[in-house]
Amino acid sequence: MEAGDLGVRLCQETMRSIYPSLLLAFIPVALLALASAEVASWLPSMVIWWAKPWLDRTILFVLARAAFGQRTTPADVWREQRQVWWQHLLHTLTLRRLSPWRSLTQPVYQLEGVPLLKAGARVRQVRRRKAGPAFMVTAAFSMVENCLTFALLSLAFWFEPEGELPALAELASGTFPTYLAVAMPIAYAIVVVFLEPFYVGAGFGIYLGRRAELEAWDIEQEFRRAFA
Repeated sequence: MEAGDLGVRLCQETMRSIYPSLLLAFIPVALLALASAEVASWLPSMVIWWAKPWLDRTILFVLARAAFGQRTTPADVWREQRQVWWQHLLHTLTLRRLSPWRSLTQPVYQLEGVPLLKAGARVRQVRRRKAGPAFMVTAAFSMVENCLTFALLSLAFWFEPEGELPALAELASGTFPTYLAVAMPIAYAIVVVFLEPFYVGAGFGIYLGRRAELEAWDIEQEFRRAFA
Protein backbone atom coordinates (compact mmCIF):
# COMPACT_ATOMS: atom_id res chain seq x y z
CA MET A 1 0.00 0.00 0.00
CA GLU A 2 2.99 2.31 0.53
CA ALA A 3 3.94 1.65 -3.08
CA GLY A 4 0.41 2.64 -4.08
CA ASP A 5 0.82 5.89 -2.14
CA LEU A 6 4.07 6.50 -3.99
CA GLY A 7 2.24 6.10 -7.29
CA VAL A 8 -0.37 8.64 -6.20
CA ARG A 9 2.41 11.08 -5.32
CA LEU A 10 3.95 10.52 -8.74
CA CYS A 11 0.56 11.35 -10.26
CA GLN A 12 0.35 14.55 -8.22
CA GLU A 13 3.78 15.63 -9.42
CA THR A 14 2.87 14.90 -13.05
CA MET A 15 -0.59 16.52 -13.20
CA ARG A 16 0.43 19.16 -15.73
CA SER A 17 1.43 16.43 -18.17
CA ILE A 18 -1.33 13.96 -17.40
CA TYR A 19 -4.48 16.02 -17.78
CA PRO A 20 -3.78 17.64 -21.20
CA SER A 21 -2.78 14.23 -22.57
CA LEU A 22 -5.80 12.54 -21.00
CA LEU A 23 -8.18 15.10 -22.49
CA LEU A 24 -6.76 14.28 -25.93
CA ALA A 25 -8.07 10.73 -25.49
CA PHE A 26 -11.16 11.60 -23.47
CA ILE A 27 -12.74 14.08 -25.90
CA PRO A 28 -13.53 11.40 -28.55
CA VAL A 29 -14.96 9.16 -25.81
CA ALA A 30 -17.11 12.03 -24.54
CA LEU A 31 -18.41 12.73 -28.05
CA LEU A 32 -19.26 9.07 -28.52
CA ALA A 33 -21.02 9.04 -25.14
CA LEU A 34 -22.95 12.17 -26.09
CA ALA A 35 -24.08 10.59 -29.34
CA SER A 36 -25.26 7.46 -27.51
CA ALA A 37 -27.72 9.50 -25.44
CA GLU A 38 -30.20 9.26 -28.33
CA VAL A 39 -30.35 5.50 -27.79
CA ALA A 40 -30.81 5.41 -24.00
CA SER A 41 -30.32 7.85 -21.15
CA TRP A 42 -28.05 5.42 -19.25
CA LEU A 43 -25.78 4.69 -22.22
CA PRO A 44 -23.43 7.74 -22.01
CA SER A 45 -22.27 6.76 -18.52
CA MET A 46 -21.84 3.16 -19.67
CA VAL A 47 -19.70 4.24 -22.64
CA ILE A 48 -17.40 6.24 -20.36
CA TRP A 49 -17.20 3.39 -17.84
CA TRP A 50 -16.38 0.85 -20.54
CA ALA A 51 -13.67 3.07 -22.07
CA LYS A 52 -11.77 3.58 -18.80
CA PRO A 53 -9.11 0.87 -19.47
CA TRP A 54 -8.45 2.51 -22.84
CA LEU A 55 -8.10 5.91 -21.17
CA ASP A 56 -5.77 4.34 -18.61
CA ARG A 57 -3.26 3.59 -21.37
CA THR A 58 -2.68 7.30 -21.98
CA ILE A 59 -2.26 7.96 -18.26
CA LEU A 60 0.18 5.06 -17.87
CA PHE A 61 2.22 6.28 -20.83
CA VAL A 62 2.69 9.65 -19.13
CA LEU A 63 3.46 8.14 -15.72
CA ALA A 64 6.00 5.68 -17.15
CA ARG A 65 7.91 8.53 -18.79
CA ALA A 66 7.66 10.63 -15.63
CA ALA A 67 9.24 7.80 -13.62
CA PHE A 68 12.38 8.38 -15.71
CA GLY A 69 12.17 12.16 -15.48
CA GLN A 70 10.65 12.74 -18.91
CA ARG A 71 7.91 15.29 -19.45
CA THR A 72 5.07 14.32 -21.81
CA THR A 73 2.96 16.58 -24.01
CA PRO A 74 -0.16 15.73 -26.04
CA ALA A 75 2.08 15.82 -29.12
CA ASP A 76 4.17 12.98 -27.65
CA VAL A 77 1.02 10.92 -27.09
CA TRP A 78 -0.15 11.64 -30.63
CA ARG A 79 3.17 10.50 -32.09
CA GLU A 80 3.00 7.26 -30.10
CA GLN A 81 -0.72 6.71 -30.60
CA ARG A 82 -0.29 3.34 -32.29
CA GLN A 83 1.41 1.90 -29.22
CA VAL A 84 -0.62 3.86 -26.66
CA TRP A 85 -4.14 3.71 -28.10
CA TRP A 86 -4.43 0.93 -30.66
CA GLN A 87 -2.19 -1.86 -29.39
CA HIS A 88 -4.26 -4.70 -27.82
CA LEU A 89 -7.42 -2.63 -28.34
CA LEU A 90 -9.86 -5.56 -28.29
CA HIS A 91 -8.19 -7.07 -25.23
CA THR A 92 -8.27 -3.69 -23.48
CA LEU A 93 -12.01 -3.25 -24.00
CA THR A 94 -12.99 -6.82 -23.08
CA LEU A 95 -10.91 -8.83 -20.61
CA ARG A 96 -9.05 -5.80 -19.25
CA ARG A 97 -12.34 -4.04 -18.59
CA LEU A 98 -13.42 -6.85 -16.27
CA SER A 99 -10.10 -7.26 -14.45
CA PRO A 100 -10.31 -6.21 -10.76
CA TRP A 101 -6.53 -5.60 -10.64
CA ARG A 102 -6.00 -4.03 -14.05
CA SER A 103 -4.05 -1.07 -12.62
CA LEU A 104 -1.36 -3.53 -11.46
CA THR A 105 -1.15 -5.75 -14.53
CA GLN A 106 -1.66 -3.14 -17.28
CA PRO A 107 2.07 -2.14 -17.25
CA VAL A 108 2.96 -5.73 -18.18
CA TYR A 109 0.89 -5.54 -21.36
CA GLN A 110 1.75 -1.96 -22.25
CA LEU A 111 5.30 -1.33 -21.06
CA GLU A 112 7.16 -4.64 -21.04
CA GLY A 113 6.59 -5.53 -24.69
CA VAL A 114 5.49 -9.07 -23.86
CA PRO A 115 3.41 -10.65 -26.67
CA LEU A 116 -0.22 -10.82 -25.67
CA LEU A 117 -0.47 -14.60 -26.00
CA LYS A 118 2.66 -15.11 -23.87
CA ALA A 119 1.91 -12.53 -21.17
CA GLY A 120 -0.04 -14.88 -18.90
CA ALA A 121 2.98 -16.24 -17.01
CA ARG A 122 4.45 -12.77 -16.51
CA VAL A 123 1.12 -11.37 -15.32
CA ARG A 124 0.77 -14.18 -12.78
CA GLN A 125 4.30 -13.54 -11.56
CA VAL A 126 3.67 -9.81 -11.08
CA ARG A 127 0.27 -10.42 -9.51
CA ARG A 128 1.52 -12.98 -6.98
CA ARG A 129 1.13 -11.62 -3.43
CA LYS A 130 0.02 -8.27 -4.87
CA ALA A 131 -3.44 -9.19 -6.13
CA GLY A 132 -4.97 -8.37 -2.73
CA PRO A 133 -3.63 -4.79 -2.53
CA ALA A 134 -4.46 -4.22 -6.21
CA PHE A 135 -8.04 -5.39 -5.62
CA MET A 136 -8.29 -3.12 -2.58
CA VAL A 137 -7.14 -0.17 -4.70
CA THR A 138 -9.84 -0.93 -7.28
CA ALA A 139 -12.51 -1.26 -4.59
CA ALA A 140 -11.45 1.91 -2.78
CA PHE A 141 -11.35 4.03 -5.91
CA SER A 142 -14.72 2.63 -7.02
CA MET A 143 -16.28 3.78 -3.76
CA VAL A 144 -14.64 7.20 -4.00
CA GLU A 145 -15.81 7.50 -7.60
CA ASN A 146 -19.41 6.76 -6.61
CA CYS A 147 -19.28 9.21 -3.70
CA LEU A 148 -17.89 12.03 -5.84
CA THR A 149 -20.40 11.35 -8.62
CA PHE A 150 -23.36 11.50 -6.23
CA ALA A 151 -21.90 14.61 -4.61
CA LEU A 152 -21.76 16.40 -7.96
CA LEU A 153 -25.18 15.07 -8.90
CA SER A 154 -26.65 16.49 -5.73
CA LEU A 155 -25.92 19.98 -7.07
CA ALA A 156 -28.70 19.43 -9.59
CA PHE A 157 -31.15 18.97 -6.69
CA TRP A 158 -29.81 21.97 -4.78
CA PHE A 159 -30.36 24.32 -7.70
CA GLU A 160 -33.75 22.88 -8.64
CA PRO A 161 -36.58 25.38 -7.89
CA GLU A 162 -38.51 24.55 -4.75
CA GLY A 163 -41.57 22.44 -5.39
CA GLU A 164 -40.21 20.94 -8.63
CA LEU A 165 -38.02 18.23 -7.14
CA PRO A 166 -38.89 14.76 -8.46
CA ALA A 167 -40.65 12.44 -6.06
CA LEU A 168 -38.73 9.52 -4.60
CA ALA A 169 -41.18 7.07 -6.14
CA GLU A 170 -40.56 8.63 -9.53
CA LEU A 171 -36.82 8.13 -9.20
CA ALA A 172 -37.26 4.57 -7.93
CA SER A 173 -39.29 3.70 -11.01
CA GLY A 174 -36.42 4.79 -13.26
CA THR A 175 -38.18 7.87 -14.61
CA PHE A 176 -35.75 10.78 -14.46
CA PRO A 177 -36.38 14.43 -15.33
CA THR A 178 -34.51 15.70 -18.38
CA TYR A 179 -32.09 17.83 -16.37
CA LEU A 180 -31.19 14.84 -14.17
CA ALA A 181 -30.65 12.55 -17.16
CA VAL A 182 -28.20 15.13 -18.54
CA ALA A 183 -26.50 15.81 -15.20
CA MET A 184 -25.72 12.14 -14.46
CA PRO A 185 -23.27 11.47 -17.32
CA ILE A 186 -21.73 14.95 -16.97
CA ALA A 187 -21.04 14.39 -13.27
CA TYR A 188 -19.63 10.94 -13.96
CA ALA A 189 -17.40 12.23 -16.76
CA ILE A 190 -15.94 14.96 -14.54
CA VAL A 191 -15.19 12.46 -11.76
CA VAL A 192 -13.55 9.99 -14.15
CA VAL A 193 -11.28 12.64 -15.65
CA PHE A 194 -10.26 13.84 -12.19
CA LEU A 195 -9.91 10.50 -10.36
CA GLU A 196 -8.73 7.97 -12.94
CA PRO A 197 -5.10 9.22 -13.06
CA PHE A 198 -4.76 8.58 -9.32
CA TYR A 199 -6.14 5.06 -9.72
CA VAL A 200 -3.66 4.29 -12.49
CA GLY A 201 -0.87 5.88 -10.46
CA ALA A 202 -1.62 3.73 -7.40
CA GLY A 203 -1.52 0.55 -9.48
CA PHE A 204 1.65 1.66 -11.24
CA GLY A 205 3.30 2.26 -7.87
CA ILE A 206 2.44 -1.28 -6.74
CA TYR A 207 3.78 -2.60 -10.05
CA LEU A 208 7.09 -0.74 -9.58
CA GLY A 209 7.34 -2.13 -6.05
CA ARG A 210 6.76 -5.65 -7.36
CA ARG A 211 9.37 -5.17 -10.08
CA ALA A 212 11.88 -4.06 -7.45
CA GLU A 213 11.14 -7.19 -5.42
CA LEU A 214 11.50 -9.49 -8.42
CA GLU A 215 14.69 -7.93 -9.73
CA ALA A 216 16.29 -7.83 -6.28
CA TRP A 217 15.35 -11.49 -5.86
CA ASP A 218 16.96 -12.30 -9.23
CA ILE A 219 20.15 -10.52 -8.19
CA GLU A 220 20.23 -12.50 -4.94
CA GLN A 221 19.92 -15.77 -6.84
CA GLU A 222 22.79 -14.78 -9.14
CA PHE A 223 25.01 -14.07 -6.13
CA ARG A 224 24.07 -17.44 -4.64
CA ARG A 225 25.09 -19.17 -7.88
CA ALA A 226 28.31 -17.16 -8.18
CA PHE A 227 29.53 -17.95 -4.65
CA ALA A 228 28.14 -21.46 -4.33
